[in-house]
Amino acid sequence: MCGIAGFVEAGGNNAEELAARVQPMACALRHRGPDDSGVWVDPAAGVALGHRRLSIVDLSVEGHQPMPSPCGRYVMVFNGEVYNYAELRRELSPQGHTFRGHSDTEVMLAAICQWGLEAAIQRFIGMFAFALWDRKERTLHLVRDRLGIKPLYYGRAGGAFVFASELKAIRAHPDFQPQVDRGALAEFLRFGCIPQPQSIYQGIAKLPPGCVLSLQQRGAAEINGETVEAYWSLSEVAKQSALLPFNGSPQEAVEELERLLRDAIRQRMIADVPLGAFLSGGVDSSAVVALMQAESSRPVKTFTIGFHNDVFNEALHAKAVAAHLGTDHTEAYVTAEEALAVVPSLPVYYDEPFADSSQIPTYLVSALARRHVTVTLSGDGGDEVFGGYDRYTVGPKLWRLLRMAPYPLRRLCGDMFQSILGQADDSRSVFPEKPSSRSRWEELRSKRERIAGLLAAKQLEDLYFAIFSHWRDPAAVMEGTSGTGRTAARLSDFNTVQHTAQRLMFYDTVFYLPDDILVKLDRASMAVSLESRVPLLDHRVVEFAARLPLSLKIHAGQTKWALRQVLRKHVPANLTDRAKMGFSIPLGDWLRGPLRDWAEALLSETRLHREGFFKPAPIRRLWQAHLAGKIGAQYHLWDVLMFQAWWEHWRNDAPQGGGAGRGDIS
Repeated sequence: MCGIAGFVEAGGNNAEELAARVQPMACALRHRGPDDSGVWVDPAAGVALGHRRLSIVDLSVEGHQPMPSPCGRYVMVFNGEVYNYAELRRELSPQGHTFRGHSDTEVMLAAICQWGLEAAIQRFIGMFAFALWDRKERTLHLVRDRLGIKPLYYGRAGGAFVFASELKAIRAHPDFQPQVDRGALAEFLRFGCIPQPQSIYQGIAKLPPGCVLSLQQRGAAEINGETVEAYWSLSEVAKQSALLPFNGSPQEAVEELERLLRDAIRQRMIADVPLGAFLSGGVDSSAVVALMQAESSRPVKTFTIGFHNDVFNEALHAKAVAAHLGTDHTEAYVTAEEALAVVPSLPVYYDEPFADSSQIPTYLVSALARRHVTVTLSGDGGDEVFGGYDRYTVGPKLWRLLRMAPYPLRRLCGDMFQSILGQADDSRSVFPEKPSSRSRWEELRSKRERIAGLLAAKQLEDLYFAIFSHWRDPAAVMEGTSGTGRTAARLSDFNTVQHTAQRLMFYDTVFYLPDDILVKLDRASMAVSLESRVPLLDHRVVEFAARLPLSLKIHAGQTKWALRQVLRKHVPANLTDRAKMGFSIPLGDWLRGPLRDWAEALLSETRLHREGFFKPAPIRRLWQAHLAGKIGAQYHLWDVLMFQAWWEHWRNDAPQGGGAGRGDIS
């Protein structure tokens, strides 16, 4: 795993000046690659590529990047791993390709030389985000893996086209003028993350998963606009799966799934550095660890953290699974003080506002693992791919119930709720005499927002967002736009999928998974220079799971049926079959207790008014109601707090010369 950064600008530049501009961009990503760094520039074309390396495969200098192809046509900077590189190398060697070392980057370049970019990408199995400069065509290509495991941002900084693994590297470009995108901020309040292709900054985007961006440098003073094309999409996988569903028996499905998982895990156990796995004791991580142990002649190193609170503690379950499998298990019980000490650093680790509170334990378990290994395997993706969330069983029932009433009637009821809420922006106008009544109104208001969204759902994606959203109407609490609606458009690609539960799984895989779950894992692990691999998101596994009938995912009310059958060959059901806990923390109590002063400072009325992003009155009312214990508004408040903390850090850290006025960082 590594960090990449670079830019393309008008040609005819000085090599030293190009290097001087790209070097700080690469240095900003040192945490992603502490082992080596490199810079490559082409003054005639105005191209600069920077790289930070975390050495995983081929620790020698032969793996140094930026890496040119032997033919001299291409130069690459690469973040990630292509796990089938040894197989590709064996295929390429008879074609006349020779290799100095044994890195996957060298094999990728040879594959591109041999088959062309898109044909080569189709052969890659792995997680990757890379930039490829084609010197012959004077074209920059940016490529992101199929599921969005590795991040890649791009956009404009003055006259330059810039790209990087994280926003902090783009901020290091001297011509970048950071301005908050209020539409992205509205989406953040809804979902607790910023859905791609948006970022928190105007003019900077995330490259969507499974896509190639191409940008041509035509002449000394002309850079063509970029084009983005998909080489893989889950919507196409869904369509093909409907045409060619899996028709074998349940036993044959389980056997094929185990074969695919074993191969995916075997490939992800290749490393020239110490390797282990996260283990929570749930189905997904236990399945990964069980198959790792089946493939290993030595005890696999496993890691978990625990809390001194039974409601949030999974360590006992993980310990039981580890004992059964015979892994080399390490656990650490974290105090509230240790967990809270992470909070001030979250804006640095996550780089743009991010409000999934399980970011804290994810960072802690990454830090624990990094003391022993450099690579871990994780069970992330199992819920989305195999049907693990309760919404896949509850959602279809709720949707059938709602559709029993005519949509116009439901919409009218929803509008009535919205009208009542709109009149109650200042709850004192409804309950002026008793503070306790105002608190009860705020609690009722929170529930009515959810009900209004459910009643007003015309399409399944409306229902999905009503279930998923935190702040359903960001305009009620923030200044400016209410959002872009791009996220809903992404989900419409799955309207032809027959089963409601399956559609919800696809929704999660294209939205929640890359924009929340994988962001959380990547930033937390990379903050401590740990590579985390996700075998359940091998695209072959995802494509096979899409072909499975729903009855092999959710069977007799039990979720992840097929994956559970694989696991039960290795771990007794009583060790893993329990209610899903998630990676939770007592956030509500912390905000009323040890985090109260920190939160109060970020949510002060004076500060909110001065900074100009949020309307102070509704946020202050919600904060006071939460403190009084009248409602549990921790997730709504955490959204606001994570933006406020991010703003406080990056505003103060901004380079000089930014735009003026509220909403400009510098």
